[in-house]
Amino acid sequence: MRYPGKSKPAAAAIATALLAMSAHAQDAQQADPGKLETVVVTANKRAQNLQDVPASITVLGDAVLQRSNVRELDDLPALSPALTLSYGTQPGNFSINMRGVGTYSLGIGVEADVAVIVDDIPLGMQANAFKDLADVNRIEVLKGPQSTLFGKSSIAGALNITTKPIGGPVRTTATLLATNDDEWRAGVSVSGAVSDTFRMRVAASKTNYDGTLNNLTTGGKLNGSKGDNLNAKFEWRPTDDLTFTLTPHYNRTEKFCCTTAFTSMTPGGLYRNAPQLPQSVVLAGININPSNRDVRNDYPTGGKFHDWGTGLKIDYGLANGLTLSSISSYSKYHMDDYQDNDATDIDILQFLALPNGAPTQMHGGLYQYGVFNVKSTTQEFRITSPDRGPIRYVAGLWYGKNDLNRELAKAPLIQNYGTNYGADAWNINKAVYGQGSWDFRPDTSVIVGARLNDEDTGYNFRRYTVPPQAFAQTEFYTRSDSNTSRTWKLGLEHRLDKDAMVYGTISTGHKGIAYDLTSSFTAVLAARPPVAPETARSYEVGWKQSLWDNRAMFSLAAFRTDFRNFQQSAGFFDYDGIFRTALNSIGGLRTQGVELEGSARVTRRLQLNGSLAYTEATIREFRNGPCYNVLNAAGTAAVPGPGCYQSPEFNNTNVQDLAGKTLPNAPKVKVNLGGQLDVPLPALPFDGFIAATTRYQSRTQFSLNQDPNTVQGAYSITNLTFGAADRGGRWKATLFINNLFDRQYAAGLNNSIANSTWSPKAPNTPHAVNTTEWLPPRDWHRYFGVRADLTF
Repeated sequence: MRYPGKSKPAAAAIATALLAMSAHAQDAQQADPGKLETVVVTANKRAQNLQDVPASITVLGDAVLQRSNVRELDDLPALSPALTLSYGTQPGNFSINMRGVGTYSLGIGVEADVAVIVDDIPLGMQANAFKDLADVNRIEVLKGPQSTLFGKSSIAGALNITTKPIGGPVRTTATLLATNDDEWRAGVSVSGAVSDTFRMRVAASKTNYDGTLNNLTTGGKLNGSKGDNLNAKFEWRPTDDLTFTLTPHYNRTEKFCCTTAFTSMTPGGLYRNAPQLPQSVVLAGININPSNRDVRNDYPTGGKFHDWGTGLKIDYGLANGLTLSSISSYSKYHMDDYQDNDATDIDILQFLALPNGAPTQMHGGLYQYGVFNVKSTTQEFRITSPDRGPIRYVAGLWYGKNDLNRELAKAPLIQNYGTNYGADAWNINKAVYGQGSWDFRPDTSVIVGARLNDEDTGYNFRRYTVPPQAFAQTEFYTRSDSNTSRTWKLGLEHRLDKDAMVYGTISTGHKGIAYDLTSSFTAVLAARPPVAPETARSYEVGWKQSLWDNRAMFSLAAFRTDFRNFQQSAGFFDYDGIFRTALNSIGGLRTQGVELEGSARVTRRLQLNGSLAYTEATIREFRNGPCYNVLNAAGTAAVPGPGCYQSPEFNNTNVQDLAGKTLPNAPKVKVNLGGQLDVPLPALPFDGFIAATTRYQSRTQFSLNQDPNTVQGAYSITNLTFGAADRGGRWKATLFINNLFDRQYAAGLNNSIANSTWSPKAPNTPHAVNTTEWLPPRDWHRYFGVRADLTF
């Protein structure tokens, strides 16, 4: 079904206002309250002023993260127009998309397209990023290929996250937050100098949100999360030239996600063709409508995971301002995932049949469970020049090893449903890299970067008998591969004057070979070569400008990135009516567009911000794309949709040529507008503030198969914040209202016609059932909350 946003966004007014303002508020020290803050970033692995970096970067500083009450990665797309998130049934299937591009995959044999780096250490698996963003100070959204500096899993971009620094004297801060829809958070940190040579920061937090769906079976909620976090930073400086920084962390998270709720269903359906299982029984008490949030689950859905590890950074100051750094890390991640696969609490097995037609003689329902394990070790040696002089550079050596394990059981074995497998994947990455700038003229610089990367990968795949059969291994496959790649970056930067610069860059990206290690893996796939490496070439030109003695700034960038052999999992209904997924290598795709960001300090007390992204993320070559179904003329069965055909080239599977079609979850237009007004209250011991943000997103197609019933209409969301703060910085109290105008929209949509779950077949009267479902986001409705920040 097409799900319209319940709003009438004034796109033209938003765009006009954006051109008059632009981007997000930034963090750093502000010498003059009438001017914008200077923002320092480490996007090039060395500290630089944001306005001096020849790249399109969105920086979300501490002030923005606090004002927006950011808790987890799911909150970031509302703040950065270049970002979207695609959701699966648990965090192992989620995808971070940059400029419309991100790998959606169900297996451990595929890398992500967007890397997540925390304090110079990349996460071994993207799923580990979907937890609380605990004790974070700054997030840099790096757009386009970052392979030259950050290597693997950054072909489409990177999130460069920096945790909070250690303060001066020892101080304690505490944060409390609660909302009217059952979210709460509590956090405390102690930070400061213990002695002249030793400083430390320890932060702990606990969060909980019940969820957006009502589980009629248990009386509880679904699609929420809860987490416990402990982060520390210990800094020892025995001499002026030598610094040791140890950063241990621990996290425990449970995400009750991502269950969808039925929004429509053709009357008269039977569950898996069983006369005893009509809709009225299976979905008892559920009022199916476009706003339905009721489900019936008797088995949990989501993932429960924990991770722990530590990083050690050693910095040694050399002559001429050079810094030699060693960055080491070790981490372990474990997730138990689970899913209710029948969406009901009825004892359905007694009414179903085995593949041979015999009764199951079983009781219960359909479900799956599994584990993810990731062990990561990294070591980097880096030499960095100071950010001054005619030549500025960073160069280094890199080593990383990831060991991944996946075990999954779908049970029981009925109607081609069950599967039980285990898989191990590994990658060992070694690289040498460097990137620098040379001022060959006082006002012009050339940028040169290169990376030589060597990677060893491989897998073991095991298939087992399916419960309740006796456990036994039935298949085993193994493989190992090696791959060498080179990526590079060239650019030119010209400074028009002290306040303006223009630039142009060409960069390449690379992501290694992939293995389709999912339940559909077979001997045929094991005998084939792995999915080809993914490559990219990107062109970007930009203009950065400061105005009115640094009271306003903007950055404008235009980009085009071409990908070859893009790796993407796609779902489809096979010839036997069973829904399956397969890893595809899309021949080519392109993302291109324009990005505008900026800020203006209108007065000492009023700051306005805005950002806009216009992105066209389109497939250029994909001849064996997945199809969607439509009803036949009689309304009794599903047939392939327009443009779909059986191709002998692809084993007579129903396919469609998707050249020219959009990538899933890639809206063309995203706009963010915001501002904060500080209100002095001379008669009181505190001052007030008011902040507001509005974001707009154009229509979005959620399915790669281009199903017209999985399109989210355009919508806009407005948030309002106001409160008071002590002039001495000892406390701040905030009241916020999110989704002020109560606009409903979806974070995901599903459409299914005549599949094996709800389509009666002979001996019952043949009948086609069409079902649609939605995934409500966190702010699917209006809610309000309060927050208190204390320092003592």
